[in-house]
Amino acid sequence: MIYTLYHVHDPMCSWCYAFKPTLDELRKNLNSNIKIQHVVGGLAKHSDEIMPKDMQEKIENIWYDIEKTVGTKFNHEFWKNCLPRRSTYLACQATMLARYENKEDEMIVAIQQAYYQNAQNPSDASTLINLAKQIGMNEKKFEENLKSQRIEDDLQNELNLRRSLNVRAFPSLVLKYKKELYPINIKYNDYKSMLDQINDMVENSYF
Repeated sequence: MIYTLYHVHDPMCSWCYAFKPTLDELRKNLNSNIKIQHVVGGLAKHSDEIMPKDMQEKIENIWYDIEKTVGTKFNHEFWKNCLPRRSTYLACQATMLARYENKEDEMIVAIQQAYYQNAQNPSDASTLINLAKQIGMNEKKFEENLKSQRIEDDLQNELNLRRSLNVRAFPSLVLKYKKELYPINIKYNDYKSMLDQINDMVENSYF
């Protein structure tokens, strides 16, 4: 029997970035019949408007909270060096384009590294195009596809998948077998707790 573990995230979600090391440990320890599938959640639609100052401060404070509670480090120079926009759909599309070339994990890491450590803005197409080049994708092809109607449509289909999983917060984990769904409680610094939940579901045939 094959189970799907949906990881619902947004590449520009700070809590998702904080969760990644623990998710990596969880993935290493999953049984071979449990497959992780990334699903982009889409935090914020396309926008060219600069984020209001109060929202910038609110999000930076979330970074400080994460640093205290999880231990993740952020480069706060982003808020000085960039013009932040509440716009993550383009970054979501970039991860999907990378998925089609089996480079999804690499793109997620590249976006998070650029955003949270190098103070670059993944809301900008230019940033994403440069990251695609860095991970070995064809720069021109990526740029064309990033602006295409197809990837816009694919993103909408993925957002519909996210809704069908009843997920409203990122990151989220949902275990699926056939038509049954079971949400997994997220623990940011404890992969074993989540692994125990998953194994319990599988071994005791809750599905």
